[in-house]
Amino acid sequence: MVTKKTPVKTPAKVAPVKSRTPKPKTEQTINVSVAAPVAKAEAKKDDSTLGKVIGLIEWVDNPFKLFTVILLSFLAFAGYFAWDSRQVILQAITNQDKMPQLVKQEELLVPARSLLKDVDGLVLLVHKANLTTNSRTTVLALNSDGTREKTMEGTVTSLFNASADRNAAMVAMLNNEILCEEFNPSSKVGEWGVKQGVKFMCRGSIPPDMGKFAGYVAIGFKEKPEDIAALKTRINLAATDMSEE
Repeated sequence: MVTKKTPVKTPAKVAPVKSRTPKPKTEQTINVSVAAPVAKAEAKKDDSTLGKVIGLIEWVDNPFKLFTVILLSFLAFAGYFAWDSRQVILQAITNQDKMPQLVKQEELLVPARSLLKDVDGLVLLVHKANLTTNSRTTVLALNSDGTREKTMEGTVTSLFNASADRNAAMVAMLNNEILCEEFNPSSKVGEWGVKQGVKFMCRGSIPPDMGKFAGYVAIGFKEKPEDIAALKTRINLAATDMSEE
């Protein structure tokens, strides 16, 4: 028996596999735009009264600014006061031409000296008023003994000014009230009164009638009188005699 030889197959040639050297990766530059640092949020302003005051103090860094603040403060106060008392002031100014007049200076002396003696005052002043020009003229100034202080007579000052006491007294007299209070001078005439020892003063309209204001009488004292009600009555009686009406 013949055995057949199985032909041996030659293995197929396999093409050599080329090894690929990996290419180095190109570095990618990523442009990241960095935002500028965000400015800190502005501190919240303190709108309280204390905050505003502190801010104002920080703002005033030279004499000119200080003067400006003082001037504006005065104007603001004057404006508020005028607005708050506008009806009384407007009515008085409107009726200025119809207002009664003070009697002549010689005729003022008798009721003025009598009042000064009866109430035991240190000084007595009679002022003529002009609401249209916001001025007053001192027409009579008496010492405690009834003698005239002629250096004060003829002095012209304002009716309304930066003095709260003066302004309150003016409105009270326009409303036919007599205002008695501790005295704080706000004029040359007032400073003279202080030198005479005045610490308390009463002011009353001439004549003592609502809506009529020719001027006013002021009596200064060393201290507050005991009977203010009786004092006011006596002032009104004298003020009646000081007016032509």
